[in-house]
Amino acid sequence: MKTEKLKWILLIGLSVIWGSSFILIKKSLEHFNPYEVGALRVLISGLVLMPYAISKIKQFPRKHLKWLIIAAVSGNFIPMFLFPLAETQISSSIAGIINSMMPIFVIIVGSLVWKFSTSRKQLLGVLISFSGACILALGGGGSGELKIVPILLLLLATLMYAISTTTVKSRLHEVPATIMSAFVFSFVLILPSLVALLLSGFFRDFEMNKGTLQGLGFVAMLSVFGTGLAMMMNYKLLSISTPLFASTVTLLMPIVAIIWGILDGEKLTVVQSVGALIILAGLIFLRSKPKS
Repeated sequence: MKTEKLKWILLIGLSVIWGSSFILIKKSLEHFNPYEVGALRVLISGLVLMPYAISKIKQFPRKHLKWLIIAAVSGNFIPMFLFPLAETQISSSIAGIINSMMPIFVIIVGSLVWKFSTSRKQLLGVLISFSGACILALGGGGSGELKIVPILLLLLATLMYAISTTTVKSRLHEVPATIMSAFVFSFVLILPSLVALLLSGFFRDFEMNKGTLQGLGFVAMLSVFGTGLAMMMNYKLLSISTPLFASTVTLLMPIVAIIWGILDGEKLTVVQSVGALIILAGLIFLRSKPKS
């Protein structure tokens, strides 16, 4: 498959998977606290990928260990706790706006730390799509109160994603996507997730009942698809495109969230339709390549 076609397929696939993660986080929070949701999400992903990681142990990128840890902690650990914490206090509209700021953070981090080049058309595309994401999120009619702490948590999570994305592109592009995902969750993050789960009181308060099993089902879906599979796709996307292009998945995710809302009985407003079209229009500019 041609690289250009593959990267758009991966972008759309990631948008669907990660865009569906919000509703899974919401359902998981009905059964567990935010710390348990974050720790379980990482732990289950690590356990699922452990057999593959062990089979590829000889390919562990020891010379890139420092960068692997930075990418894992910033992209696959800290945000897993920040998003559930923020979603207990903030409306989905505001969360959607802030999450859509990732391409902007990628431009800032990429330029300051890694000296990535960005074309004017790409900058324009990010701004257009971000304005569309704002319209899409605000068009839902939500009147969520602005709270500083959860907004700062989401901003930090988005910044962490940008740090991870640019690090992977700059220092870990030689490592295959599947191997990187397996090592990140199985060898780097499985122990910290166990410690976090212990400190959260999960093992102390755990009771085997229908509600708990249902909650574990939601977290398992979030882990296998929204974390393990999605990160493999994300690493692959980074290997064949730019960090800025890969980060635009956050601009498409609100559209998926709106579709979930329609399936759940909500109505699509005219404002939301306009916002979705503006997002897609901005992505056209991102097809341009920056000059060397």
